[in-house]
Amino acid sequence: MTRIDLHCHSTASDGTLTPSELVRAGAAAGLDVMAITDHDTTGGWEDAAAARPAGLTLVRGAELSCRWHGAEPAISLHLLAYLFDPAEPRLAADMARLRDDREHRAERIVELLRADGVDISWPEVRDYAAGGSVGRPHIAQALIRAGLARTTSEAFASRWLGARYYVPKSDLDVFEAVQAVTAAGGVSVFAHPNATVRGRVVPDRLLVELAEAGLFGLEADHEDHSPEQRAHVRTLAEGLGLIVTGSSDFHGTHKSVQLGAFTTDFAAYAKIAAAATGVPVLG
Repeated sequence: MTRIDLHCHSTASDGTLTPSELVRAGAAAGLDVMAITDHDTTGGWEDAAAARPAGLTLVRGAELSCRWHGAEPAISLHLLAYLFDPAEPRLAADMARLRDDREHRAERIVELLRADGVDISWPEVRDYAAGGSVGRPHIAQALIRAGLARTTSEAFASRWLGARYYVPKSDLDVFEAVQAVTAAGGVSVFAHPNATVRGRVVPDRLLVELAEAGLFGLEADHEDHSPEQRAHVRTLAEGLGLIVTGSSDFHGTHKSVQLGAFTTDFAAYAKIAAAATGVPVLG
């Protein structure tokens, strides 16, 4: 059986393995196909491709920060984009803007923490990012180092980054993001759409509208979905003619989930590979 994990992060965003380490870990975990999907960046693509072990197929992608404005306040969500052309001007500009905002946001959070006497610094946080896109997990690492939190999850709780020191971030309109991915020759999959453990989720009617706008699939099998939520997402996808994926959403030591914890059927993966025209799979 082909083992396929289509949602994995490296140090190019907020994972703890470098892109090279990530693909080697994927092969060691028994994966046949894996995707590198760092937040709003393709910065890990080159190193991951260069280090790809023989026998491992690599799907290049990204996880885009999006927002749906059909509720008040708007609901943030994530869109997995696969096999798009990274040089396509519209999507490249959108991603650059998101990365720039992510860095300014992180720097502002550090300023707020320091103003309250918290012993962390911006250079320290930036070093944790190791040249990748800076995000809240890197601030969490600084809080853990300072002895103020024991785990990343604890640092993300309301006492720290979840509420008290939360700073809003810029996102793409989800409809515009789907259109931009399609224009760049890629395909888009809605990440963990029913994950109520993460906060508010979008209504089913939005998924209907996104399917009409070009959304390609829904991520059903994910650690943040209950069995009932996985079944619900799968039923929605089947009714809308969308593919269903399953993925670990691996972040290294930032999360306990392991590579290959949830996987995608080969038929769904094959449809992604066949539909995309931006860049090919590497394998």
